[in-house]
Amino acid sequence: MNNTVNGGYGERYYRVLHAASDLKYFSVKIKESDLAIAVDRKSYSDSLLSLCQRELLSLRRQLEDYIKRHPEFMTSFVPLPLMVGAPEIACRMAAAAEAAGVGPMAAVAGAIAQSLGQALENQVEEVMVENGGDIYLRSKSDRIIAIFAGNSPFTYKIGIRVEPEESPLGICTSSATVGPSISLGRADAAVIKAYPAELADAVATQAGNLVQSKDDLIKAIDYAKAIQGVSGVLLIQGDSMAAWGKIEIVPLKRR
Repeated sequence: MNNTVNGGYGERYYRVLHAASDLKYFSVKIKESDLAIAVDRKSYSDSLLSLCQRELLSLRRQLEDYIKRHPEFMTSFVPLPLMVGAPEIACRMAAAAEAAGVGPMAAVAGAIAQSLGQALENQVEEVMVENGGDIYLRSKSDRIIAIFAGNSPFTYKIGIRVEPEESPLGICTSSATVGPSISLGRADAAVIKAYPAELADAVATQAGNLVQSKDDLIKAIDYAKAIQGVSGVLLIQGDSMAAWGKIEIVPLKRR
């Protein structure tokens, strides 16, 4: 899922390597949040940028306010019960964390991506929101999501096809070798297709945690495929790969 970057996380080069020509791209940044958003060109207007900025600011405020009341929500590596009055985004993160067996912040990028995507859906025909390699997608066309897996030889050599009937869909990636997120494993890429996107995010985290070597790939597959809502899994560790479910791997053309 195109997940992270080519040679340095902060540069996010992957965002321009495999951009679709039929989509209009723009970005929204607030503090640590750095989102790339794409919509069909005929639906794009400058008002969409303002809408996304307001929505992202609101989501961040809701989470920040809740974390002030419930600091453990930010730091826990295991599922947590919610406090009374938790905002909807925290509830969604907690539900995904419970299903995946991880802490709620493992679902934050996917939850934000889906929330912004859904906020746009009444105004656009197609939308893709990418948040640090975690994607929410609603598309009327086939899309190829490029795979970045650090120093693995598979990086930018393969992608996965997502068909229109699969969307709306989350495609999320966890990596121990790329990006700033915490991983307890050694997977170069754990890619999960699932709905909602926060579930894909949380399951990708735990699947990646389970991979210490290529011998663990099947164990991680077995974990992920048992979770309701997961439709596809792709795991990469070095020069080894394992996949399950609705995962069509395609070679990428060099650009």
